[in-house]
Amino acid sequence: MEYKITGYQPEKLFHYFEEISAIPRGSGNEKGISDYLVAFAKDHSLDVYQDEVYNVIIKKPASAGAEAAAPVMMQGHIDMVCDKLASVEHDFEKDGLDLIVKDGVLTANGTTLGADNGIAVALMMTVLDDDSLVHPALECVFTTDEETGLVGAETLDKSKIDARIMINLDSEEEGVATVSCAGGVVATLTRPITREHVQGSTVTLEVSGLMGGHSGSDIHLERGNGDLILARIVEKLMRTGEPHLVSLSGGTKDNAINREATAVVAYADAESAQQAVEVANALIADIKAELEVFDPGFTCTVTVADGVEVDAMSDADARAFIGALRIAPNGVMRRNVAADGAVEVSSNIGVVITEDAQVTFLLSPRSSIASLQEDVKDRIQTLADAFGFDARFENEYPGWSYTPHSHVRDVFQEAYRELFGTELKIESIHAGLECGLFAEALPGLDAIAVGPTLSDVHTPDESMELASSERFYELLVDVLARLAK
Repeated sequence: MEYKITGYQPEKLFHYFEEISAIPRGSGNEKGISDYLVAFAKDHSLDVYQDEVYNVIIKKPASAGAEAAAPVMMQGHIDMVCDKLASVEHDFEKDGLDLIVKDGVLTANGTTLGADNGIAVALMMTVLDDDSLVHPALECVFTTDEETGLVGAETLDKSKIDARIMINLDSEEEGVATVSCAGGVVATLTRPITREHVQGSTVTLEVSGLMGGHSGSDIHLERGNGDLILARIVEKLMRTGEPHLVSLSGGTKDNAINREATAVVAYADAESAQQAVEVANALIADIKAELEVFDPGFTCTVTVADGVEVDAMSDADARAFIGALRIAPNGVMRRNVAADGAVEVSSNIGVVITEDAQVTFLLSPRSSIASLQEDVKDRIQTLADAFGFDARFENEYPGWSYTPHSHVRDVFQEAYRELFGTELKIESIHAGLECGLFAEALPGLDAIAVGPTLSDVHTPDESMELASSERFYELLVDVLARLAK
């Protein structure tokens, strides 16, 4: 293929990233990338294991002289969040990514970039491909379906892994090492609805321009949520008139802060619809002022169509739907005041779907404290019971606790200091990582999560600093050489 990323070293790191970017690999659609990795391993005469959900483990013997060193696992996930601008034509099931290189930054054309966690895949492939490196025995673990709840890591047969040192490559800030993370779960709430035929005028509300972001790492930034903004506007219309709610939908992933959403309400006549427009526009102006600092790109367009016929929800169903959305837990729920206000508990309403006969919304609660995670689940169940929803809790994964003494952490700190002359920052994060599942299954696991700088992951603005990836690769191979001693 003709590569777009040139002038950066090692060349193969960026070539591999481009190659995997040409393979569709949204969550649940990982067979292609998984088979690609198996073929890579066989071409390089490396031991490879692939399971029924397309997790892959590739093993490489230690370099000469490092046979006695403890084996090291490197790990990342092969799936990506698939999100795009509404104006962009892109089929994530079939199309590769259209990469753009500008001013040393890599993005994709109107879609997510998949650097979360494609850069991990490229890093591991580059290490496996280079026989000149000094390293212990390597076990490179490529997991599936991470973005929907760490499904691949949970399913993987951990007995295939001998290493008790783990380098997770799913961190997103150069110069920062993650040493603990939150656990999480996906909550799905559904409610049947009935519909009635309505004639008159419709008012369509369309939210766009929000920044969105990762529901773990960006939840504290007070960014707007398109679904909740529309629920607020629709509730206001319900309090000032008699609208018939036709639909409210937005979002594609439970773990992404919603950027775009659309709602349609119907009125019996054009005069009532026009009054609703005035009420909506006044509230939109207030919301825009509220978000000016945190989400300045917010817009909400309001359009009217007269002389239409639609099937709208019953009044009782609409009020239950909007009421549940309005009071469902969303955003930061608790901070640790003893740890610089780090987020301990949060919830994100990422997806809202209106269908003919039911409404659905998906939440992504997170907590670094198991008892508080259970409390949030109980609150969501209470909400579901009160408003006539069925609640399901799926894809739950544990948090990853801080370990006071860590050899791999010490090695990374020493290497970073000697290579770059500054200290490696150590932190805990509110996002979920697969380290918790591996630590739970592999007693005594010594783990760390690291990576180059990525920005705006889980959004079409996702980007990767190419020079940061160069420096991170230098750090990674230096650490492997130190672990080989």
